[in-house]
Amino acid sequence: MTPGRVLVDLASALFAEWCGEPPSDIRPVAADGSTRSYWRLTAPDGASAVGAHGPDPNENRAFLSYSRTLRELGLPVPEVYGADEDAGVWLLEDLGDMTLFDAIKEAREPGSDAFPDAVLPLYRRVLEILPRFQVEGGERINFRRAYPRAAFDRQSILWDLNYFKYHFLKLAHIPFNEARLERDFSRLAAHLRGAERSWFLYRDLQSRNVMVRPGPEGPEPWFIDYQGGRRGALQYDVASLLYDSKANLDARYREALLEHYLGVLEARGISGRDAFLEHWPGYVLVRVLQALGAYGYRGFFERKPRFLQSVPYAAENLRGLLEAGLPVEVPELEGALGAIVDRWSRVEGPAPADGGLEVTISSFRFSGGYPSDTSGHGGGYVFDCRGLPNPGREEAYRELTGLDEETVAFIAARPEAQAFLEQVRGIVDAHVANYLERGLHSLSVSFGCTGGQHRSVYMAARLREHILVRHPDVRVSLTHRESADWPRRPSRV
Repeated sequence: MTPGRVLVDLASALFAEWCGEPPSDIRPVAADGSTRSYWRLTAPDGASAVGAHGPDPNENRAFLSYSRTLRELGLPVPEVYGADEDAGVWLLEDLGDMTLFDAIKEAREPGSDAFPDAVLPLYRRVLEILPRFQVEGGERINFRRAYPRAAFDRQSILWDLNYFKYHFLKLAHIPFNEARLERDFSRLAAHLRGAERSWFLYRDLQSRNVMVRPGPEGPEPWFIDYQGGRRGALQYDVASLLYDSKANLDARYREALLEHYLGVLEARGISGRDAFLEHWPGYVLVRVLQALGAYGYRGFFERKPRFLQSVPYAAENLRGLLEAGLPVEVPELEGALGAIVDRWSRVEGPAPADGGLEVTISSFRFSGGYPSDTSGHGGGYVFDCRGLPNPGREEAYRELTGLDEETVAFIAARPEAQAFLEQVRGIVDAHVANYLERGLHSLSVSFGCTGGQHRSVYMAARLREHILVRHPDVRVSLTHRESADWPRRPSRV
């Protein structure tokens, strides 16, 4: 029996103990950037729960301890139905699939990445609940369970800054002087430690860690992934939410939401607006740098290019911080941040005079023949995906496509599919480099499968993401030839 099967069986046993009968259906749930594994377990009568496994027992203990305390305080976090702490497996209340970021995507105008007005009430609601986590949680949380540190102290701050240095600056080949940068880090850490830091710091309060569920008066936020919590400053969590890169809040929304939060604090009798604002830019900066470190680790090191799609948004956040002036004198860091802004700024410059290189990507079904060559050069690649595991053979995926989250999770969990994608990326990267060197203008890459709906669509979308990040000077177009025959419009674009 495989280790994965053992974990699922343990989750199933917890489910049977909670529900009174074993699950009739078990499906993996996408975990985004997490190292944890999740499954949705469903009983014959439709009752469901989420099973989870975490590889780090200390982190697991922190999550379970925090969850029970926060739940006792009446805060909207998932109930823990059962846990096998020795095995690192537990069973949670099923909060559904809609995250705050999903709500943002659904409310956006087609083709736009602007933050939608319709989601502002949800953000205000998050900021109304957050002080309860920070204040009441700070009074009741058992910080002896915190991992890896009980407080966001100097060591924690320097860990975050060095995470940014080693996983973003170095991997992105941003030049800097090591000794001068370390001195700047020490100055910034000393500044941040001047803030009041006795509160519960959620640590990763961003739009993908807030679930959205129906409530009696409309959608309500529920909170997950707080296992990294520790004592810290109020500013950090607010910065995490308002400077969440892909949410892409503009300055006027951030200002209004920050004022709303400060008003909630004052209504709770927590004063100190001036002190809060004095340290606010520094906490925004350290949170943006921590996020860039995560994007670099997941994107450059783990070769998951979708994480690097957030870098241009983070670069725009850095641009605003640099224009406003950094809170302390950190010249070496400021120079490195300027280089990031120059390279990844989302402000578009003029197109190359010769048109540059365009990579044309398509998905198709083999029974309909090969895609037509619109470039006229007759070159490029056609990759056959029919040897990969086919979600289309399972009833649950018949109405879905390779753009839907469920299908993405299915294929992403298959090692052979990821190995195939890595080989394709290597081939295409080499070809793109060759074409750029030779000054050529067009390269076509096509993916075919049986129906042109699942595997080929997934691979085409993943390759597009990879090229946009790895080769920002290359234009990319994507066509799903069979989309008119798909059963329904996908939820993911």
